[in-house]
Amino acid sequence: MSIRSSKQTQRPLLKKVGIGLVVVVVLSVAGYWGNKTVQSYLGQSAIASTGLEVMSLTDALEVAKSTQKLVLADMSAIWCPTCRRLDKEVFSSEIVKAEMQQNYIFARIEYETPEGLSFRDTYDVEGFPTLLVLDDNANKLVQLPLVFEPQEFTNNLQKVSKAVSY
Repeated sequence: MSIRSSKQTQRPLLKKVGIGLVVVVVLSVAGYWGNKTVQSYLGQSAIASTGLEVMSLTDALEVAKSTQKLVLADMSAIWCPTCRRLDKEVFSSEIVKAEMQQNYIFARIEYETPEGLSFRDTYDVEGFPTLLVLDDNANKLVQLPLVFEPQEFTNNLQKVSKAVSY
């Protein structure tokens, strides 16, 4: 076999490997974006199903000052399955919503936004979902444990609101 024929057989092989690599990369990127799109859609649907008004932290703090309520700040990611579970099982519950309406202003902070980055830095939050109760001056009072039973969650909210007097 001559050197020339060896190079000629390598070129088609390299071309096939290069095309295969491009196909794998394109399929991986398409799969990632497709999954993220589906997960984001499911997240938006879960939020909408709660019936809660979603506010930014800044807006929630303003309302809290005028109503003398606490802020329940929920650091979540739209594509997070655990966050969706919290929306569906806890925030959609009528007993939870009643307690929140009486004593809290709800703020949802999206993890992958500038507001999320600021929130993570300010309150040293590392993951999601993370539930913090803040006073109307944005001081952290407590981090709530992550529970998926509505009555237990309501009890936790009531303990905090009773411990804080305005």
